[in-house]
Amino acid sequence: MNPITMNLVVDEAIRRALQEDITSEDISTMSVCPEARPAEVQLIAKQEGVIAGLGVFERAFTLLDPATRIEARVADGDRVEPGQLLAMVYGDARVLLSGERVALNYLQRMSGVATYTRRMADVLEGTGTLLADTRKTTPGMRIFEKEAVRLGGGANHRYNLSSAVMLKDNHIDAAGGIAAAVAGARARASFTCTVEVECETLEMVREALDAGADIIMLDNMGRDQMAEAIEVIDGRALVEASGNVDLERIRELADLGVDVISSGALTHSAGILDLSLKHLRMLDEGAQGDGR
Repeated sequence: MNPITMNLVVDEAIRRALQEDITSEDISTMSVCPEARPAEVQLIAKQEGVIAGLGVFERAFTLLDPATRIEARVADGDRVEPGQLLAMVYGDARVLLSGERVALNYLQRMSGVATYTRRMADVLEGTGTLLADTRKTTPGMRIFEKEAVRLGGGANHRYNLSSAVMLKDNHIDAAGGIAAAVAGARARASFTCTVEVECETLEMVREALDAGADIIMLDNMGRDQMAEAIEVIDGRALVEASGNVDLERIRELADLGVDVISSGALTHSAGILDLSLKHLRMLDEGAQGDGR
């Protein structure tokens, strides 16, 4: 994640998470470590997966104390194994203890999304079909989850409602039809915005093509119906397949020749990657740690 995004957007979210966890003081930590003491702790993988969010993990500590130092042994996007040492964290023991849960929450969630995404992306390898996420993200976590999708080998669909036009069934109903919905979008949106239309039938596909849609989403169609729709579209618009996309179905969709497969499961169904901060060790004043 680039430094500008980190400063403008991510820092505020992490601060809110830290404030949620520490409303006045960390009673447990202050009970056992009332004074500043240098220490080190190990970040260890407990599951196989893809790591994502190391910069966010680090920021959770450096927002508490800029002197905290992370010595990473892996990079975002790397596959990791159970028992693998991923990083050493050095700093005031109070900061390491107080920031641990928030830092791990972000890293575990982002790594879980990246791991699930990589599994899907691996199935699509060599097909030329793009794997994309959706807006089905955890409230307040979109920037983190979409970054995790990217690090796992997927692509980001529109970030939010201001990014592009997507006309779904309710938009079409509100406008009175696909032609009116697309015309309204062309009149309202910037010329830089693409217009995507969600279609559930072949009739809707033909209407979207006639209206000049840039992208046609084939939503919850069966295999034969989708194959016919792709034939009808014949390269006149980008084709996106969506609806109940999972590891069992994704290769079948790609083999039909769609340009993009979007899956809400990348974010709404991914679990966490089990990671742990272990073996905290107090250091002598001024010590840098031996990286054990």
